[in-house]
Amino acid sequence: MEGGGSNKRVVVVGGGAAGSLIARTLQFGADLVLIDPKDYYEVPWAALRCMVEPAFAQRTLIEHKDYLGNARVVTSTAVKVSEREIVTSEGRCIPYDYLVIATGHPNTFPTTRSERLKEFQESYEKIKASNSVLIVGGGPTGVELAGEIAVDFPEKQITIVHKGSRLLEFVGPKASEKALAWLTSRKVQVLFNQEISLEQLDDTQTEFVTSEGVKVRADCWFNCIGKGVGSSWLTEGILHGCLNERGQLMVDEHFRVKGKENIFAIGDITDIREMKQGYIAHKHALLAAKNLKLLLEGRSESDLHRYKQGSAIAIVSLGRKQAVAQLPFLTTIGYIPGYIKSRDLFVGKTRKELGLDPSGL
Repeated sequence: MEGGGSNKRVVVVGGGAAGSLIARTLQFGADLVLIDPKDYYEVPWAALRCMVEPAFAQRTLIEHKDYLGNARVVTSTAVKVSEREIVTSEGRCIPYDYLVIATGHPNTFPTTRSERLKEFQESYEKIKASNSVLIVGGGPTGVELAGEIAVDFPEKQITIVHKGSRLLEFVGPKASEKALAWLTSRKVQVLFNQEISLEQLDDTQTEFVTSEGVKVRADCWFNCIGKGVGSSWLTEGILHGCLNERGQLMVDEHFRVKGKENIFAIGDITDIREMKQGYIAHKHALLAAKNLKLLLEGRSESDLHRYKQGSAIAIVSLGRKQAVAQLPFLTTIGYIPGYIKSRDLFVGKTRKELGLDPSGL
């Protein structure tokens, strides 16, 4: 068992958009420990740009130690929660007074920043060497990747295979139609209501057959199907009864896991019915941090802040200069939403929130 310090210990599990920000915010008010399988934070909404411009990743991959000068980082995977400690995959037991779960979605990213940089370089080389590219999945990841490739490599033949009846099903039909029109104007082929079995694919494969029997030829392919919730590690332990049927942690308006006074959950793992987006995960982190600070000061539950959902806003990048945006009273496409998001993908803003130089210098 590991202990230390006279301050109350806050353990944050997950170093993604929500976990990194709450750790940064709380590091000087508690004995803070961040547990993450990686030694870095990756700005998730910028990853697709890094596949066509690997140098961009120098700003989007941030080692945890660079923004956590007063915290301890444990590079490991949490596997179990007990009443007062977290157990890691190596069998380490890390005690906590307060726990924040921010494990979002499962991923297979490498452990080190240098290895992830190498992955982006390999993806770039693969795209550059290919005449045709297959993208499996027409959600925001698939659409944004298609946009990045279509703009930077307009000579490539791009095919999206999507099991749904329209692109970007997390937003309204108008945004879907505008995105489709933009893609088809750049000769991107989209096959709807079809799937490709990923279990049978390997990196060398160049010929594919969809569930409807359509043959697709591509020199390389990318899986852009959305991932599930990163909660499988919670099915055993004290929080198994706090998961809903989707595997999400049920939370109250203060972000405390229901029935647990000292355990919080933030980000995409929560059961709050709203768009799962980075800026919303940041809102979760900042409000939960305020509440934890109050509890660390000995304040009562009546002092805690309540979360209020805002209007749903979504901006999907279409290459470097354009985007499609769904706002509360308007759906639009072109250079104006692109100016908001697509130029820098909020990387400078995110770095600044973590107390770092926005330019990455």
